[in-house]
Amino acid sequence: MAAEIATALIASSGAFALAGATYWFTKKREREAELRKEKLEHYKEFVASLSGIVIGEESPEGQREFARACNKLNLVAPQAIVKAMQDFQQEIKVSNSQKTQENHDRLMSRLFFEMRKDLQITPKDEDSSFTFGLWSSGAPPINRP
Repeated sequence: MAAEIATALIASSGAFALAGATYWFTKKREREAELRKEKLEHYKEFVASLSGIVIGEESPEGQREFARACNKLNLVAPQAIVKAMQDFQQEIKVSNSQKTQENHDRLMSRLFFEMRKDLQITPKDEDSSFTFGLWSSGAPPINRP
């Protein structure tokens, strides 16, 4: 009789442990999915804000939107992205007298490579050959009074 009780206790403990582990892993995956969704929204906002600082389409409001998008990324982005973003910001800042298109493109590509890596884009990008570029509309600026 004692062996039967012990067997029942072990079986029920195992069932509770399995249920608890399943719940924990499910919640963990849900939290990770929610964070990934949140990151994607911030990354999209950041990419959209780049349109406001592209040469020929830059504007004071575009600069403000870019600054807000960068500040939001600091909250959710992993360290590799924050570092890549800071390097890019240093290159494009107005006071940088050593700007080069080559360095701009390299740093922007690095930033986007890190973002795509964080989002686990598949198939995986190759760091050595990944390049990224932005397009501007080419439309003449609107003259506002």
